[in-house]
Amino acid sequence: MSIRFGTSGWRAIIAEDFTFENVELAINAVCGYLTTSQGLASRTLVIGHDSRFMGEKFSAFAAEIAMRKGFEVLLCTGPTPTPTISHAIRCNRAAGGLNFTASHNPPEYQGIKFSTGDGAPALPEITKELETRIQTLTPVDDISGGSVKDFDPKPEYLADLATKIRFDSIASANGLYAYDALWGTGRGYLDKALRDIGVNVETLHDWRDVTFGGRSPEPGKGHLDELRSVVVEKGLTLGIATDGDGDRFGIIDANGEFIEPNQLIAVLTDYLADSRGWTNGVARSVATSHLVDRVAESRNLKLYETPVGFKFIGELIIKDKIILGGEESAGLSIRGHYPEKDGLLACLLAAESVAVRATSLTDQLAELYRRVGKLESGRIGVKLTHEIANNLQEKLLREPLDIDGRKIEKIERMDGVKFRFANNAWMLMRPSGTEPLVRIYAESEDKNDLEKLLEQGRKYLLG
Repeated sequence: MSIRFGTSGWRAIIAEDFTFENVELAINAVCGYLTTSQGLASRTLVIGHDSRFMGEKFSAFAAEIAMRKGFEVLLCTGPTPTPTISHAIRCNRAAGGLNFTASHNPPEYQGIKFSTGDGAPALPEITKELETRIQTLTPVDDISGGSVKDFDPKPEYLADLATKIRFDSIASANGLYAYDALWGTGRGYLDKALRDIGVNVETLHDWRDVTFGGRSPEPGKGHLDELRSVVVEKGLTLGIATDGDGDRFGIIDANGEFIEPNQLIAVLTDYLADSRGWTNGVARSVATSHLVDRVAESRNLKLYETPVGFKFIGELIIKDKIILGGEESAGLSIRGHYPEKDGLLACLLAAESVAVRATSLTDQLAELYRRVGKLESGRIGVKLTHEIANNLQEKLLREPLDIDGRKIEKIERMDGVKFRFANNAWMLMRPSGTEPLVRIYAESEDKNDLEKLLEQGRKYLLG
C-alpha cells in the first residue's frame, strides 16, 4: 500500500492497511526525519493513543521502535486528546509527538497524527518527506540511549487550560451542563475541568467502547440526539461534546438547537475581541463561513484565509497574528494556546461566553446577525467513484462562466476550486484529505438559495 498523510495524518482500516508492519514503516520514517532535521537538539518524543481498538498496543509498539532509535519516549497513560499531546510536546520541549487516532472516522479506522516540536500538525513539506522515506524504505540506525517512560499529561494540560479560560465566571454563573464524550478521549478531561470548579455536569458515554456505539465519534448535529434530549428535558444551560480524539467540538444550546461550528467560530471571535480586548487578526479556512469575515470587519480585525488543514492556522497562532483561528469542520484554537485545534477549549469558551454575557448562544448569534447580517452555510459529500476520480482533476481545472446558469464572478484556487457569485454567495469543491469523498461547500444569504447552490454543485460534479 501507499501510506499517505492527508490534512490530519495517516488513516486506514485496521488489519487491511493499518497493520503493525505499516506502522513500523511510518514510525521509522518519523524517527529518521527527526534525527536528520534536528540532530540531537531534543531526543524526547511524546506518544499517545485515543480510545480506538488496539490503540494501546500500537502506541506501545511505536514507543519500542522509537526507543531503539535513541529517543526518550514519554508514553501517555490512557486515552489522550490530541491537543493534550500538543501541550505535552511544548512543555517538555520534545522533538515531536504521535497520537494513534483516526479522529472522527468510523470505528474500523486507525491512524497516526504527527506533530512537530512546536506542537503543530506537520506541514505538507514534512509529510511529503515522511512519505518519501516510507516509499524508499530509508533505513534508520538503532542507537543506544533510548528509553520509554509512562507519562500522565492530564494534570499539566488541565492546569494550562485554567490560564486560558475564565473558570471563575463559569462557576459563579451556576450553570447546568451535559457533556457527551462520545466514548472518546475527552472523558475525564472536560467533565473533570468543570467539576473541579464545582459545576454540575452530567456525562454521557464516558466509558470505553471501541465501536463508538456503532458509528463515527463525530460531534455533528446528527450524532447528538441524546445530548439534545438531556439538555431540553432537564433545562440545562448547555450541552457540549467532543470527538474521538478531543480536537473537535459540538454544541447544543439551552433551547435544543445545534450551534453550527461556523456559527460558534463567529460568535467566539466576537466574544474574544470584546472580552479580552485583543486586536490581532482572525483566521478561517477557505471552506469556512464568511460570517467570520463580517465579524472581523466589524471589529476592525485583519482576516486571514488559509487552505483546509489546521496546520496552516497553527502557523498564524505561533506567530501571534490571530486571536482565533477556526475551521467549519469544528476545529479552533486561540491566541496564546497551541497551534492545534482543541475541542475541549472550544466547549469551555462557549460556556464562558454564555456565563459572562448572561445570554444563550442562540441569542448571541441573533444579536450578531443584527449587526453584521446573516449567512447560511452548508456542505455535502459526493462519493469518489472510479468515474468521478478519473474526471475530477480535469473538471476542477475548468474555467466555466456559470454553474447551471448562475454567473461566476470570480474563481479562486487556494485549495480546491472556489466559485464566487453575486450577493455574497460562493461554492467550494475540494477532495477530502481523509475520506474518499469530494466535498462541496456553499454559502448564501438565503437558506433556499443555499440548497440550490449545493444541488447545482452536485450536478456540475456528476455531469
